[in-house]
Amino acid sequence: MATTTMTLDTHDQTVSDGIVLIDFWAAWCGPCRQFAPVFEASSEKNADVTFAKVDTEDQQQLAASYGISSIPTLVVYRDGIPLMAQPGALPAPALDSLIEQVRGLDMDEVRKQYDEAKAAQESGAPQTFDDGAQI
Repeated sequence: MATTTMTLDTHDQTVSDGIVLIDFWAAWCGPCRQFAPVFEASSEKNADVTFAKVDTEDQQQLAASYGISSIPTLVVYRDGIPLMAQPGALPAPALDSLIEQVRGLDMDEVRKQYDEAKAAQESGAPQTFDDGAQI
């Protein structure tokens, strides 16, 4: 599967289902240009994963909504749940490993933790790690 361009208008539909990797990039960014062929090659190898690209110059509002301050930044979703955001250009083996880790997640447990964190955030309670340490 080739990469797709994501905009503010297509965002919600794009991230709603399955594994989604979003590459926030800009044409003037050297590391972005280095990462682009790695991202594209991975999209060809992983047809079950959606590979979306966001041009931060063209989609400033979308980039701002994610708090993007460094590019490239890779954001990962699975089944509509944001899992991580990682600035920097990943080498191909690291990207492959990341995809395998996301495939292996127990999404019932992830949903439970996500819902708990979201409820705590909405209530104003401090968020904690599983060991009770506050963040």
